[in-house]
Amino acid sequence: MTLTTLYIDQQIADNPTTRSIQARLNVPTEIVQRPQQVYEAISSAADPVQQGKKILYLTRNRGAFFKKCPGTSHYTCCDYQILHIGTFCHMDCTYCVLQTYFHPPILQYFVNHEDLMTELDTVFSQKKILRIGTGEFTDSLIWELWTDVSNQLVQRFGAQNHAVLELKTKTTAIERLQNRAHNRKTIAAWSLNTNHIINTQERATASLAARLKAAARCESWGYPLAFHFDPLVIYDGCEEDYKQVIQDLFANVTADNVVWISLGTLRFPPALKTMIQKRFPDSKIIYEEFITGPDGKMRYFKPLRIKLYRKIIACIRELAPAVLVYLCMEDDEVWRESLGFKPSEIGGLPHMLDASAIRHCNLEPGGS
Repeated sequence: MTLTTLYIDQQIADNPTTRSIQARLNVPTEIVQRPQQVYEAISSAADPVQQGKKILYLTRNRGAFFKKCPGTSHYTCCDYQILHIGTFCHMDCTYCVLQTYFHPPILQYFVNHEDLMTELDTVFSQKKILRIGTGEFTDSLIWELWTDVSNQLVQRFGAQNHAVLELKTKTTAIERLQNRAHNRKTIAAWSLNTNHIINTQERATASLAARLKAAARCESWGYPLAFHFDPLVIYDGCEEDYKQVIQDLFANVTADNVVWISLGTLRFPPALKTMIQKRFPDSKIIYEEFITGPDGKMRYFKPLRIKLYRKIIACIRELAPAVLVYLCMEDDEVWRESLGFKPSEIGGLPHMLDASAIRHCNLEPGGS
């Protein structure tokens, strides 16, 4: 990560976390009274998205740290809970919806960890199964170079028995996860794609081989694992390429230690297409056969999605027949055509995921 400027909200300038981060970063620092000062520095740039990746803004989260996954209408949702530790990402994937989600896009980190932990204790007191992740509005591990938030969270989750933390990443920033009392309550997770997509559409991310090596190391440290093939991108030769990724995956990690694998094809709001055309004029991923789905997002034609899902699922079943595979934001027809059932027939997708978390992460069902 190459930062050019550190902005600090005046209200948290003396916060211990703020001071610790500032000491680790050797970049020009400016104390600001209003967030608009930071927003203006980003919005005035020729490429605000790229500018937002170079500026770090330390502030406090004035809202809830826990949020329900926004999901999307008309499609099956997994009932995931988001732990909102920060926003945006320094990596630069062409298809990243965060480019248009934040106005302006800004690398922002919340330092009021005391409030976060208080909220976390309240959540734990419910003693119900929860699947919680930090990778919805950012990458879970990009903050590892200069914060200890993952260390705090891993140990906090490790001391209870009803909730599981998923750290999802495209990096290899795992060193701080070693020798932690995780008690299998933290899932180390990676977003995976083919070498072709990583090389052409996922700038500044770790290679596929590096991600899988990092996953193997986390498994050796006792962590359960998860993997997310999202977005699956259709291109000539993609089926064989994804098959190779799956073969590489299970050559590196043990199938019995994988909590779940998600599959989701490329989908995007219309505004993102304009952003990709502007920022990545050489990218061709938005020029395939797309239609507008019921949620307003552009999606591949349903038969194309089903065909790719079937191929990938068959490959996973051949190498890891017992691993839970689920579809991200798809309807009942696609589930039935791809996996042979719809979630409601076996208790619903949240139930499926909870059961796998209980089995792999030593959770106690409690009041769920």
